[in-house]
Amino acid sequence: MSSRASATLAGLALAVLAAGCADPAADRVSLVSATQPPASPPPPTVLPPPPSHVMSSGPVRHPFPLATSLPDPMATGAPLPATGRPRFFVSARTPLVHYPGNSKTGVFTPVPPAVHNAETGAFVANIPLPPGIAGSWHLVAAARDNRTFAISGRTIPKNPEIRFFLMRLGEDGRPEKPVPVTQTDPDDLRVVYDLALSADGTRLAYATPLIGGGAKISVLDVATGRRRDWKTLTHSMVSGLSWAPDGRSLAYVLGGRAIALLDLARLGTDPDGAASRIVKNVTGTMPIQSVAHTPDRSALIYASGHTVERVPVAGGPAQVLARPEVPPGASLSLRFSVDGTGEHLLYVHKWRAYRVDLADGTVTSVPISVDERPGEGGSPRAAW
Repeated sequence: MSSRASATLAGLALAVLAAGCADPAADRVSLVSATQPPASPPPPTVLPPPPSHVMSSGPVRHPFPLATSLPDPMATGAPLPATGRPRFFVSARTPLVHYPGNSKTGVFTPVPPAVHNAETGAFVANIPLPPGIAGSWHLVAAARDNRTFAISGRTIPKNPEIRFFLMRLGEDGRPEKPVPVTQTDPDDLRVVYDLALSADGTRLAYATPLIGGGAKISVLDVATGRRRDWKTLTHSMVSGLSWAPDGRSLAYVLGGRAIALLDLARLGTDPDGAASRIVKNVTGTMPIQSVAHTPDRSALIYASGHTVERVPVAGGPAQVLARPEVPPGASLSLRFSVDGTGEHLLYVHKWRAYRVDLADGTVTSVPISVDERPGEGGSPRAAW
């Protein structure tokens, strides 16, 4: 794949988000439970990345049948214990791309994800790129213990696909060797909107577009690689995935305009989509990017624009938790990570990390230090 194509892939999610913000959110979204794949599925097809007009309402053509091999998508193990105030966060960047001279062919430079001190933003260690991963790791998700993370990377340039890895930090913040997550069911992963790691570290959820329109939510067992998929044909963008602490449901954002909850215990026996319901519709013009469960799973934390709010899972009035000052040039909404205690929220703008105390709404910020190509490229993603 050319490096210009890599740059196009890196920008696709933002393009789709802008389009998805036009989607009106209904009172209920119908997610279609996965059906059994045909006895003789078609051979895998290498497809180009989906175009920016994926909001087409035409029939969906996906290179693989929806996966059904994971019989129980819930993550019911004991949650990894929260370790108190977070000590570290992990940042991830897309590759740096430049076009030398008048060349139309871009040259991209992978940059590794990094571990940082949560109090100061100081660089602790790089997370090395595993063999076969040529692109930067641009997605990162955290479990509740501030030590276990899921990250994604792009494979070698020829017919590249996205792969997932688990990684643990030692007590000094130094990363152990990343462990690849085997995917038993074939999946043509070119664009991933978001990913989330369950509280017990046994399940990985991720969201992808469907060729021709719509989006898909997948739950992957990290031990066996078995997967379950569900799709929505009414929205082109699913993001902001968040596992409930008990592993029985997933919260997510539809097209930047609504927060929904997916009951994993009811999936597979519920072809009418009643397992999914809208918790909160957005009013006004500010979109939503992220959502997170509170530790007692009774409420969801989200940001409408730059106002951080909390809404009961059962629905009802929202409570304002914080109104962080908007940095110059900031995006319309916050992409954030909430730590395992539910007390601290982290978001990044350019090369500063902003920490919000959800008890009193105070905000502090620190510069983000990296070992390779500091200050280059867009804002990294971060999780703790």
